[in-house]
Amino acid sequence: MPHQLTLKMAQHLNFNKSDLVLSMAKKLGISELNTLSRIDHLILEMTTQVALDRKIEVRGFGVFRKKYIRPRKFTNPKTQQVTYLGETTTFHFKPSKKLITSND
Repeated sequence: MPHQLTLKMAQHLNFNKSDLVLSMAKKLGISELNTLSRIDHLILEMTTQVALDRKIEVRGFGVFRKKYIRPRKFTNPKTQQVTYLGETTTFHFKPSKKLITSND
């Protein structure tokens, strides 16, 4: 029985895009379709700016930036073939101290 309770509680801890749309539409008093469009534009603009090596800083929330991962080599364990992987990038988010401590 405790396992089922834990699963139900874990399901409520996730807050996905559709939950965000519903919540914002209700709070702003606008349609869900309009809210979805605004969120999509925000995400598109953020990813575009980060892809252009710009840092996005939202005070009290955090910083979004492009993170570079150094070139590295790896060996296929089956064939022992050495392969090289060049430098890659990933999307990185660093939460602000205020955001980290707000859940305590």
